Amino acid sequence: MKKTPAPPPIYIGELNGTPLGDLRLAASDLGLVAVEWADSQPALDAYLARLKRPVQADARKIKPYAKELSEYLNGKRTAFTIPIDWTFFTPFQREALQAVYRIPYGETRTYADIAREINRPHAYRAVGRANATNPMPLVIPCHRVIGADGKLHGYGGGQGLPTKEWLLRLEGAVMA
Repeated sequence: MKKTPAPPPIYIGELNGTPLGDLRLAASDLGLVAVEWADSQPALDAYLARLKRPVQADARKIKPYAKELSEYLNGKRTAFTIPIDWTFFTPFQREALQAVYRIPYGETRTYADIAREINRPHAYRAVGRANATNPMPLVIPCHRVIGADGKLHGYGGGQGLPTKEWLLRLEGAVMA
């Protein structure tokens, strides 16, 4: 009987001392898989368990991701060049979050804007759900998505809305 090879691992590492606190990062051989605040470790562990891949610590594999995130959080980077592993998303999540990923630095969009961009104009709540389950906040900039009223609504990263506001101010986004 032929043995099935083990799936490729997910590598994990840390980015400590950012202006928003310590972060945990996960990446596959294809790209970034997750970014999570260190104090949300159980959420990251649960997400990685759902991926059904072996997990191994490897600071060397995480280093390019940590470097770009550090540059971004310190105001020295406005766009990411690191690859993203989109394979763990449902087709709808991928479509919605790729649209979020394309929102330029310093700009915002509403959930309805994203729904229209992906040609699903009535799916703004589903877009909100995809945003709420985004495993790569900061890189897939869900903080750039705001309510139809122009106000900040919901943010699961860091300290919640204060973190979202801090990120938008970092980018120079004008808030109502």
